[in-house]
Amino acid sequence: MVLTILKVVFWLCLLLVVYTYVGYGAVLYLILKVKRAFWRREPSPILPLDEDLLPDVTLMICAYNEADIIEEKMANIRALNYPKERLCVMWVTDGSNDRSNELLSAYPEVTLVFSPERRGKAAAMQHGLQENRAEYVIFTDANTMLNADAIREIVREFMRENVSCVSGEKRVAARHEGQAAAEGEGIYWRYESTLKRWDSELYSAMGAAGELFAVRMSHYRPAPSNALLDDFMISMLILKDGHRIAYTSEAYAMEYGSANMQEESKRKRRIAAGGLQSIWWLRSLMNPLQHPKVAFQFISHRVLRWSITPLALVALIPLNLLLVLLGGGWLYVIILLLQALFYALAIVGAVLNLIGHKNKWLNIPAYFLFMNINVFIGVPYLLSHSTSGKWEKAKRG
Repeated sequence: MVLTILKVVFWLCLLLVVYTYVGYGAVLYLILKVKRAFWRREPSPILPLDEDLLPDVTLMICAYNEADIIEEKMANIRALNYPKERLCVMWVTDGSNDRSNELLSAYPEVTLVFSPERRGKAAAMQHGLQENRAEYVIFTDANTMLNADAIREIVREFMRENVSCVSGEKRVAARHEGQAAAEGEGIYWRYESTLKRWDSELYSAMGAAGELFAVRMSHYRPAPSNALLDDFMISMLILKDGHRIAYTSEAYAMEYGSANMQEESKRKRRIAAGGLQSIWWLRSLMNPLQHPKVAFQFISHRVLRWSITPLALVALIPLNLLLVLLGGGWLYVIILLLQALFYALAIVGAVLNLIGHKNKWLNIPAYFLFMNINVFIGVPYLLSHSTSGKWEKAKRG
């Protein structure tokens, strides 16, 4: 009886892990193959030929002590292919005490909004939006560089039916060969971008990342001021109200990965903490009776990854060991050896990264293990940061 219960729990945990990290993507792919066979894809909207008909857009950058990147960021903004008279460039400097305000004052096209007190990104967004007059607001980070047609492509997506939020693509670059944090994050984001694209094609993307996303202000709802993932919450509140989040890889934000794994851990534990916080706030989206189009995607893509699946992943090791010791059979011996091999490769990859060597293939299990460890580290982080949206910036490579 005990052996049977252990087997059932073990296979449930294993199926949950496989489904979360691989299976959902496979299911999405198959669903979309059927959808494409029986329904035509929505054509890409055509932008007005007359540039005077393009909508006014605000490009908002919420920043804290970003003086070192302002010149590069402004050069990137000036290279954007969008009518300058239709684009308001707004910087919101949240408690910055470096030379940011002084440097930004040299750019006549910049609308500068300054708050002497650092209150966090969600509060900075709200402060900036009080000065906004455009229907479409694009949010981007100071340290991310946009492709020239990014704004045009985002505006194009807003022309689709029922779209009130648009998520651009995040791309991660390594500043030098062997930068493990950037390479691991880059692999992860390429897979994540594929899932977002498929989610969007099925119905809606499941949230947007702060590196590049946009909202229609008539359907905007502010995130709580203590939100750790303000961008995700803003986009998902729009989805909760019945509007879609579109995803486009034609508008992308390029940034360097974290300087090292210690700096990357700052990001990952905040994301993990914010994920748990967001799941609780958005728990009604898991009800298929209330949100039949969203529940499947939200649970599969977000909820499992941020909550139950990491626990199942950890449980697999003792469950597998018990099944071997109790004589469960050769299959469990093989699975235990495969688990041991995977974690051994992950540890070797992590050690090689620490001593300055690189192995592209060992970075994959090492980064996977690193991400899931930070899910657990995110729990105490959430408990200590639940009343404030401020966080420590991770240094980039």
